[in-house]
Amino acid sequence: MEIGVDRSLCEANAVCVGFAPEVFDLDDEEELVVTPGEITEEKVERVSLAVTGCPKNALFMTS
Repeated sequence: MEIGVDRSLCEANAVCVGFAPEVFDLDDEEELVVTPGEITEEKVERVSLAVTGCPKNALFMTS
């Protein structure tokens, strides 16, 4: 599973960072950064919460 971001929707409000800071971060320009690579099983629940908790529905999971 990997995370996708619709950059046209993302406002970089960092809700996802609160759910899974090991996967999501904001860079110096306040742009969302997603850690590259597969999401491990121990992170799936927190990442799922971040995806469903995104106020702009800008995040999605791909297999």
